[in-house]
Amino acid sequence: MTHRGQAAAWILAARPRTLAAALVPVTVGTACAAYAGATRAGVFVAALLGAALIQIGTNFINDAADFSRGADTGERRGPLRAAQAGLLSPSQLFGGAALAFFAAFLCGVYLAAQAGLPIVVIGVLSIAAGVAYTAGPMPLAYVGLGDVFVIVFFGFVAVCGTAYAHAQTVPAIAWWSSVPVGFLATALLAVNNLRDREADAAAGKLTLAVRFGDAFARGQYAILVAVSFAVPAAMWIAGVAGAAILLPLATAPLAKTPALLALTAREGAALNDCLAGTARLLLCFGLALAAGVWLAAP
Repeated sequence: MTHRGQAAAWILAARPRTLAAALVPVTVGTACAAYAGATRAGVFVAALLGAALIQIGTNFINDAADFSRGADTGERRGPLRAAQAGLLSPSQLFGGAALAFFAAFLCGVYLAAQAGLPIVVIGVLSIAAGVAYTAGPMPLAYVGLGDVFVIVFFGFVAVCGTAYAHAQTVPAIAWWSSVPVGFLATALLAVNNLRDREADAAAGKLTLAVRFGDAFARGQYAILVAVSFAVPAAMWIAGVAGAAILLPLATAPLAKTPALLALTAREGAALNDCLAGTARLLLCFGLALAAGVWLAAP
């Protein structure tokens, strides 16, 4: 393989389209810190880079582990995977994950110097969870705990952890904002699991879609998206933030097409379009939420 081909294989394995799930929480968490009157440029850059590296490392492990466990085969309906296509070996991917996690650790060292021991705990738990998602003796994704993992780590831990790194406190608005961020990230997983339900069942990957069926996965997606849009309105009604917090509701048109696909599509190609649309929704909703929090600051 040429150097260009090798680079393309690593980019494929990094899954750039998934990085919104890592970048949005940091942006929202930084806005929440601004709401509390404390932001630092160095913390934002280190948190953003660290989150992206943990996501990339997790993707590498997911690629290698799913192929090794038989979840990614020639019948896969989703986008091409590097190990499945023979572009990178599982050992190469595990090595790449180790490098990504080490680089994330270096970002964490800087953040710990700025915010103390809690950031060390958050970083260690995040990396450990990234490994445990599809690797180890009881991978979270294989026992139906992947959704909980995403809500906790891409929602509460990432948003509140970023806010804490800036301000050494977690304002109430960060806890509220964690919900739609974590729920929309989980909606991405719900679509992925719906698309791969048959292959996952054959490989013994007991996602919620495998455990509870097609209708459950579609309903799960609808609830996750609906709650995400309800939260900004609830924040305004509860007096957590001013009217600017309603800004994410302007992204509602972006939810229409992926929601219809999630509820009706039967083929992998259509659900891949749903996945792309949901990733776009997460990015736009998250940026609008960050802007709304920032503008709502006293």
